[in-house]
Amino acid sequence: FRIGSHDYFALLFGSRYKLLFENLSSSNFLEFSDLKSYDDRLTKAKEQTSLSDAISVAVGKIKKKPLVVAAMDFTFIGGSMGSVVGEKISRAVDYSIKHRTPLMIISKSGGARMMESAFSLMQLAKTSAKLSMLAKEGIPYFSFLTDPTTGGVTASFAMLGDVNFAEPKALI
Repeated sequence: FRIGSHDYFALLFGSRYKLLFENLSSSNFLEFSDLKSYDDRLTKAKEQTSLSDAISVAVGKIKKKPLVVAAMDFTFIGGSMGSVVGEKISRAVDYSIKHRTPLMIISKSGGARMMESAFSLMQLAKTSAKLSMLAKEGIPYFSFLTDPTTGGVTASFAMLGDVNFAEPKALI
């Protein structure tokens, strides 16, 4: 069964972790609307999940070793990747480089967020480029694919790990 980002943090770190970049939140900068406005979708997702976006980032320790974890949450608009998801991953990479700390991304996404148009697609290149910077620094990146991991997320950062692994029977 699917669990959320904060559940992963609790499993990995117990109660001893620090959330990063929680001040970042999506907005309807394109004034997108279809059957519902993107503003309404964002408001509803934030109210229902208590999350600022489809990804949360935390740092903690596992057996006294530090680890940065960026965990996606499918309950926030299908875990879709918009500009804030790309920015949080980018900042997680920067944090990992600055602190010489390995990074793990837990993917759980339906793909790019259509309400942000080409801006969501640009996150695919942005996150891939940032992860190449992490690789050049020799800092490990672990990619954990969970159910489901599809679309542009699979075409970009989810398949770029130094070690890629998936939960059993996950839709990838």
